[in-house]
Amino acid sequence: MNKKELIYEGKAKWLFETDEPNILWVTYKNQATAGNGVKKEEILGKGKLNNQITSLIFDHLEQKGIKSHFIKSLSDTEQLIQKADMFALEVVVRNVAAGSFSKRLGVKEGTELDFPVLEFYLKEDELNDPIINEDHIKVLQLAAEEEIEQIQQQALKINQALIELFKRINIRLVDFKLEFGKTADNKIVLADEISPDTCRLWDLDNNDRLDKDVFRKDLGDIIPLYQEVLDRLMQLDKETMHNV
Repeated sequence: MNKKELIYEGKAKWLFETDEPNILWVTYKNQATAGNGVKKEEILGKGKLNNQITSLIFDHLEQKGIKSHFIKSLSDTEQLIQKADMFALEVVVRNVAAGSFSKRLGVKEGTELDFPVLEFYLKEDELNDPIINEDHIKVLQLAAEEEIEQIQQQALKINQALIELFKRINIRLVDFKLEFGKTADNKIVLADEISPDTCRLWDLDNNDRLDKDVFRKDLGDIIPLYQEVLDRLMQLDKETMHNV
């Protein structure tokens, strides 16, 4: 497999074509951003950590029967993925009140929600990714009704799988962002990444933040926190393999 032309550059990744038409080569950046790119910083080692964490999580979800665009990890910062036509949507699942949810609705941060709350956002930096509902999605022709239903079902299934995974490594899954795409065979699959960049993760014992909020709020260095998440996932992976 050979890496070819750069076809997309995002805040956190570069995407390259390969000599296979439906496979892309992803390279993770060291760049950290917040506020839709208003705050930006190069942080050595961040790309490596996010790639490794995402790879482990996507492997875990595959074992749970949840399909994603992930094929395999190539190196510390690179992976292969299936090419997918991405929905212009960000899907946020919330288990605990935090962030914009608390600010918008006046719910105290840290409040456990009675059930997972699913929100849609339009993926458009120029509009600051506004929150939208199912009618907006349909009238903007971002997804058909049956596609919305599939995305919702998958998001809630992923949420349950991740709650269980993170609980095993003593982490509370507060909320997280997902993106979905449609592959060449017309299947809707999980795409993008799942990492401390896209999740709020709190230590179950002391509620210490293990995610990008530390960067957003200038609370310290995120690298040791991301490394802690990776170390716990890797230890769990070793224990699982040992018990097989």
